[in-house]
Amino acid sequence: MLGAGLAGSSLAKALADKGWETALLDRQRFPRHKVCGEFLSPESQSTLQAFGLLETVKVLNPSIIDGIRLIFANGAAMELPLPSSALGISRYSLDSALHGAAQQSGVQLQTGTTVTAVHPIIGGYLIETKQGGEISTLQARTVIAAWGANQRSGLPGHRQERLAKPSYLGVKSHFHGVWMERMIELYFFPGGYMGICMVEDGLVNVSALLNRDAFTDKGKSTLAILDAAMKRNKRLYEKLRGAIPVEGTQAAVAPVQLHRKLQAWDTIPLTGDAVTMIPPLCGDGMSMALRSAALCAPLADRFLQGNLSSLDWQQSYTRSLHREFQGPLRWGGFLQRLFDQPLVSGLLPSAARLAPRLAQVLVRATRLKPYS
Repeated sequence: MLGAGLAGSSLAKALADKGWETALLDRQRFPRHKVCGEFLSPESQSTLQAFGLLETVKVLNPSIIDGIRLIFANGAAMELPLPSSALGISRYSLDSALHGAAQQSGVQLQTGTTVTAVHPIIGGYLIETKQGGEISTLQARTVIAAWGANQRSGLPGHRQERLAKPSYLGVKSHFHGVWMERMIELYFFPGGYMGICMVEDGLVNVSALLNRDAFTDKGKSTLAILDAAMKRNKRLYEKLRGAIPVEGTQAAVAPVQLHRKLQAWDTIPLTGDAVTMIPPLCGDGMSMALRSAALCAPLADRFLQGNLSSLDWQQSYTRSLHREFQGPLRWGGFLQRLFDQPLVSGLLPSAARLAPRLAQVLVRATRLKPYS
């Protein structure tokens, strides 16, 4: 597995549980803070249960979340209940716990390890890695990419996708001293939006998706950019003006492209954010990463057993991803475009009060079905 995030860790564990010798490689060192909403939806919990990981997450003492509150730049707000409770948990804690569970299943975890090349050979692949100054090689029957949104394959046959503008910037930090109900709060303003989610230990995660062109002159530090963003929504500024940032929890990522096409395969199978960039207004990014791993795992197992060809794996996996993801991706993208229009988004709270069932239908349309 190339990439030790949610998809890579859970998929590596699943294959190790089937008895396969599995290596999990990542160029980053863990634990670390990542730009993420840090929200595990009800749908994601059914997938974690299938991986045998739900109890691993629950012992981390995540916050319980029962609904979503949207607050617009004009001060109007609307609330949307969730079908069942969600969990707020930091990626710092979650990734570490999933790594531990994978290692207990026999996965060989190598972090701080850069994959410099992957060469197809007879019967599999030869993986070249570099850790510090040491260069090593690893032979594998199959390689699966879970390397995130911004890294692309260097394998023969790879075709670089041309990314459309505009691009976005993602920033996050944890804070002390923010009072929260059992709700995620999403604040909209010109140039982006910011989410506030309670995680473990009384902390809140504050993360924002911002149009890069609207924030190019707002400072270079994550906290400076967050400060500039929160001042664009009066209620948001009032919410966070007394908040105390937690040192070392800041992170940023750019560019964030929301318009990459869904791609299941690029010479090797892709999982997680390597498949596509989930529109944040799907509210289900971590769930979709986990679901891609759950769809890939049984096919990888059948391939390794010799009961499935590589072509059949590719075709079956592609069909499964499109079947489960296309609806939520389409509606998530629609909402993303809708909320980018200040005039339209300002009318949404009134529309939701007049047609509450419509709001619920839109929420359901952006969600995955529970995994079974």
